[in-house]
Amino acid sequence: MIRAWSVADVRAAEEPLLAAGVPLMDRAAFALALQVLADLRARRRSARGAHVVVLAGAGNNGGDALHAGAHLVHRGVAVTAVLAADRVHEGGLAALRSAGGRVVDAAAAGRAPAAAVEAARADVVLDGLVGIGARGPLRGSAAALVTALGAAGLPTAGTDAEEGTPATHAEEAQGASAAVAREGTARPWVVAVDTPSGIGVDDGTLPGPVLHADRTVTFGAAKPGLLLPPAAHVVGEVTVVDIGLTLPGTPAVQRLAPADVAARWPVPGPQDHKYTRGVVGVVAGTATYPGAAVLTTTAAVRTGAGMVRYRGSDVVARAVLAARPEVVTAPGRVQSWVVGPGVPPAADGADDGQAARARAGLAAARGELAGLSRGPVPAVVDAGGLGLVEETCPPWFVLTPHAGELRTVLRRHGEDVHRAEIEAAPLRWARRAHDLTGATILLKGAVTVVVGTGIVHAQADAPAWLGTAGAGDVLAGILGTMLAARAADVVADPAVAGEVAASAALVHGLAAEHANPGGPVAALDVAEAVPGTVARLLDLWSS
Repeated sequence: MIRAWSVADVRAAEEPLLAAGVPLMDRAAFALALQVLADLRARRRSARGAHVVVLAGAGNNGGDALHAGAHLVHRGVAVTAVLAADRVHEGGLAALRSAGGRVVDAAAAGRAPAAAVEAARADVVLDGLVGIGARGPLRGSAAALVTALGAAGLPTAGTDAEEGTPATHAEEAQGASAAVAREGTARPWVVAVDTPSGIGVDDGTLPGPVLHADRTVTFGAAKPGLLLPPAAHVVGEVTVVDIGLTLPGTPAVQRLAPADVAARWPVPGPQDHKYTRGVVGVVAGTATYPGAAVLTTTAAVRTGAGMVRYRGSDVVARAVLAARPEVVTAPGRVQSWVVGPGVPPAADGADDGQAARARAGLAAARGELAGLSRGPVPAVVDAGGLGLVEETCPPWFVLTPHAGELRTVLRRHGEDVHRAEIEAAPLRWARRAHDLTGATILLKGAVTVVVGTGIVHAQADAPAWLGTAGAGDVLAGILGTMLAARAADVVADPAVAGEVAASAALVHGLAAEHANPGGPVAALDVAEAVPGTVARLLDLWSS
């Protein structure tokens, strides 16, 4: 498990140590230098003779980077510090100069392109432009430098939000890029110091230009922006360095690992039977979209449900039974509901009566229809089901929209928001949806964000190949089974719903990778890979 704490919590943990004279910067810089040396050896066998460029701003991250540069010089590495501020950390700069490092001033207007050329020719670039206390996009010379680095061939994200940045920066840097290309120089390995400069450290946004990192070395604890999208896509591999901080017990964001999911998996014992293992009720698919019903029920069966009850028209039920003969189409006891995959929005008209069945399932999940469930039970609400939920939901309802569907949910509650805005700030809008609906929100994406009662989860387990038709139906079936197996816990403690939702996202992502490692997958392939994925998880835990 990776746990991330807010900037405020990290600062509060640092204060007593700094007051006691604990050399936190020395610890951080030394660990950073060791990691850079390890990366250099992995990439070119020997660190000696390598060239490292330090991008140093005015904050403590710049100080960490400069001190690390001094350590690297002592190990035979040529280090150039590119100063992106008029004043940088004095102690770090003095240490680098004393060790024999070279210093280039890039703070003045027009100097960024030349500095970018030097950085693009290095073996490693250390990004220490701003620290975790920075807010908003990079500005001034730091923004110009990152823009120039992008034009010189280094990967960057975001936009140049600095108003009035001279157009000549980009033009000059394009010329620099051509010069580097002529030399045939491979791009450098980029190591971010604590966080990539310019990301939203607490919310994972990308408000302006950001240099993609191949690795982020973060101190004391991971920061939320390293786990949350869209910033999670630019941090590279995250290495957490222990510098002696004592942090609060509850993190701001966490990412489950396979062992975490395996440790909580409800493995049946000799006294278990189909009802104790969990019965999943599924309202999915229509004559127009029968595949959604097949995919959802298949995923539920393959995840280990004790029983799957399908509710739908006769024509779709026949398709389900042809694919999964163990599915039951008669009504009866249910311990979780999956409502909505392949069901059109109510406004679309013909739905084979599924809207009425979906409403009945949701009412049963609330505990309002005793004949379909014994008291409240969890529910997964997906696709067309999202338009059928009441204005407020119990927290054991898990809504599973993608960004476009979340826009519809939010607009129903009076929020005038566009899909692009949700994709730019997923945590903000998932949290807003939770506040408005009361439900647990699983916002699907390359990094899935789960917001409910308790800790926010951010899972990045799925290959990009999983962005395919029917994948959401499979996730709904997986999640429905996992909720049914822990139904009583989920209703008793709403925070469990978020943990189970994050676990389902992990299983879904790993199953996609196991279905065809490194290549394309179809949704049914993912469902069929779930049993093997669960077996691997349990084997990992037992060993």
